[in-house]
Amino acid sequence: MIKFISGGVCASKGFMANGVHAGIRKNRGKNDLGVVFSKTPCTAAAVYTTNLVKGAPLTVTKKHLENGVARAVICNSGNANTCNANGIEIAESMSKLLADELNIDSSDVVVASTGVIGQPLSIEPIKNAIKPLCAGLSEKGNLESAYAIMTTDTTPKEVAVEFTIDGKVCHLGGMAKGSGMIHPDMATMLVFITSDVKISSEMLKKALSTDVQNTFNMLSIDGDTSTNDMVTVLCNGEAGNKEIVSEDEDFAIFMKALNTVTVALCRKIAGDGEGATKLLECKVLNAKDIKTAKGVAKSVICSSLLKAAMFGADANWGRVLCAIGYSKEKVDVNKIDVNFKSVAGEINVCKNGASVDFSEEQAKEILLKNEIEIIIDLKDGEFTVAAWGCDLTYDYVKINGDYRT
Repeated sequence: MIKFISGGVCASKGFMANGVHAGIRKNRGKNDLGVVFSKTPCTAAAVYTTNLVKGAPLTVTKKHLENGVARAVICNSGNANTCNANGIEIAESMSKLLADELNIDSSDVVVASTGVIGQPLSIEPIKNAIKPLCAGLSEKGNLESAYAIMTTDTTPKEVAVEFTIDGKVCHLGGMAKGSGMIHPDMATMLVFITSDVKISSEMLKKALSTDVQNTFNMLSIDGDTSTNDMVTVLCNGEAGNKEIVSEDEDFAIFMKALNTVTVALCRKIAGDGEGATKLLECKVLNAKDIKTAKGVAKSVICSSLLKAAMFGADANWGRVLCAIGYSKEKVDVNKIDVNFKSVAGEINVCKNGASVDFSEEQAKEILLKNEIEIIIDLKDGEFTVAAWGCDLTYDYVKINGDYRT
């Protein structure tokens, strides 16, 4: 039994968080420096962007997590520490400043940064804000921290769940930022997850690397993979369960809890895509194998033409078939059914790869809602996957046309 609860990254025992305005962003009303801290050491795992251009914080974090242990996360927004000559120095300085204030080892710090790429980042505002940032650490500071990592996001994104392992009540929560430069090519956003489950570093790495293949790697906003992004998980064992060291029943429960949180975060990110008015979920049913299902779902959810049609509430199902056709997956196009679904109902718009007589008025009513399902039945097997994205609107161009200015 997995139950949604409040608390985000602070829902798990032993975790505190905070966020402050350090002065990196011009708007004094916006937090731009956040921290998450565990009172005890954690096993830790992370996955990173595959973009060849990587922010210095990723290089530093990867080095820090070589031993699979961490205690804290620090992240700034408003100015990405990427393509800066002194980027490594800045990232290491951020780690040391936090570590010294919290009396921990700097190698136990996960460091992250998001915002404009290629703009010099001064350590001074971060240095000046470290004391108030740490002094304000609280078991209720999750929202302040979630606000601190936002860039073009319009709302903070956090999720938490409660479940039982080994007779012990456990928790797992996370926060994410992501609105643009998001595309399936792990990782494509910043996600920080905490849990009080006791699990070995090896099993945590396996859990995360497995989960992202069906969650964050199935998420696309605009086809651009960012340079700064990663997903990290910290588990401090405060729940008191017997340590998970193998793929047993307890591991399966942990995986289910992790997946519940990551899917929820995927939906929140997709629904808050830059300029978006609609969350799109593409479900591919009855594929012959998982590769085919994923390839089709990704191709459809990434189609700019399809995304534009969804913005206009236009049931142009031909764009779905077109995207399937260039997915390079081997499917029988003469078997494909396509349905559109929302809270307003469900309508079949394509049967066996051909048009059917359907009500354009009913289809428009369905597509006018803010959450749309695009259901594709390949009728060729038993594998099913989902991918998430959003519509493509005028505002996406407006936001990115003057992102720096």
